[in-house]
Amino acid sequence: MKRIYLFLLFVLAIASEVSAQTLAQAKVYYQKGEYAKAKPVFKRFVKSQPSNGNYCLWYGVCCLKTGEPEVALKYVQTAVKKRITSGQLYLAQTYDALYRYEEAIETYEEYISELEKRKRSTEKAEALLEKSRANLRMLKGVEEVCVIDSFVVDKASFLEAYRISPESGVLYTFNQYFDVNGPQTGTVYETEMANKVYYSVKQKNGKYSIMSRNKLMNNWSRGIELPENINGDRNSGYPYVMTDGLTIYYAADGEGSMGGYDIFVTRYNSASDSYLTPENLGMPFNSSANDYLYVIDEFNNLGWFSSDRNQPEGKVCVYVFIPNASKQVYDYESMDKQKLVRLASLHAIKDTWRDMEAVKDAKARLKNSMQEEKEVKKGYDFSFIIDDNTTYHKLADFRSPQAKALYEKYAQLEKSYKQQSNKLDGQRTWYARAQEKDRVKMNAAILDLEAHVLQLAKELEQTCIEIRRLEKQ
Repeated sequence: MKRIYLFLLFVLAIASEVSAQTLAQAKVYYQKGEYAKAKPVFKRFVKSQPSNGNYCLWYGVCCLKTGEPEVALKYVQTAVKKRITSGQLYLAQTYDALYRYEEAIETYEEYISELEKRKRSTEKAEALLEKSRANLRMLKGVEEVCVIDSFVVDKASFLEAYRISPESGVLYTFNQYFDVNGPQTGTVYETEMANKVYYSVKQKNGKYSIMSRNKLMNNWSRGIELPENINGDRNSGYPYVMTDGLTIYYAADGEGSMGGYDIFVTRYNSASDSYLTPENLGMPFNSSANDYLYVIDEFNNLGWFSSDRNQPEGKVCVYVFIPNASKQVYDYESMDKQKLVRLASLHAIKDTWRDMEAVKDAKARLKNSMQEEKEVKKGYDFSFIIDDNTTYHKLADFRSPQAKALYEKYAQLEKSYKQQSNKLDGQRTWYARAQEKDRVKMNAAILDLEAHVLQLAKELEQTCIEIRRLEKQ
């Protein structure tokens, strides 16, 4: 019996020592910011002692830092009740991650007051407080955007999910475009005419800055760094330029960002030879995670952007949306706050579907763009039906010189028709959501565009018939 007693004491001693070592190791991980490693250990301890304020804080912070603020809230609140040091700081951060900005602001203010009483620095807390105030302003201006689809893909190959038209330019990874195999990250945007590129490179200060190059004859100019208000002392990258050549979307971290990379927009002012002050696109495009590579395909009237919000390491979600002709925002004062937060965070894209006809049309455009890409990969230049048994894919397929020449005119007509049709779809979607005073302004423009699209459709049909007649005569 005595031997059994001694054996049990030995086992308990060993178990206690292992637990202590495990807790100590978890604290080391915690201090290093390796929260995923520390999390399961703290979870075990907080389960055995749920009223232990320190265990609650450590586990709650690990949940917060690994993308589980909903789980973190209960434990961090307990830590605050137990008056654990820095509990209020992490509770405010948890509220912020949950889009509960008013509560975050109140908690930061209480935390700052406590720091002042202890005569400690409030600089960090005040910066976080201002960030929550900025986030609240964004929540009061969430754009009403229709997101038609989303794809969770590997971050390393996320560009493959972008199905943009050739008229919108071409996207590359840095290594792909410059044919290198280095640690350089980010993307390269090349214009439709292939005469200008935008990309980002790592500078001497360790930050990424956006550069541009112009093609002169057959040679490329040296890289020119974009102005300070775009780059500055932060990381900037993932550029995309609209077909007007003036509007640039890009992503940047640091000042003005909700967290990680945020998407910004600015425009070139030719009168002053400078870029306007960049604007944060706000919600739902931006979040406390990394959001980047915002692209507007004007030809297909589709928009794209990527985010690693709510995604595991190495994954990213690519969202496809219908661009707005004019920005419309939800009414913060009259709207249910939980519903608004779901829309702001893109909790479910179907929440954004108000006009099912617009969603259906946009999905059809997306499907067509994906089909056109498949044809390109097959080596097709186009698909033109001559009759039930014959489809041409290259200009060389035409036997009649007259039909071949007329098809080139047809291709330009088709391009104009698609572009104007998609523009009309966008204006109709905006019209359906706009206020009465804004609708009045748009009536004449929509009617003119409808007449233009109808005329293009008639010309297309007549040209198509004539091509087939010439080819078969």
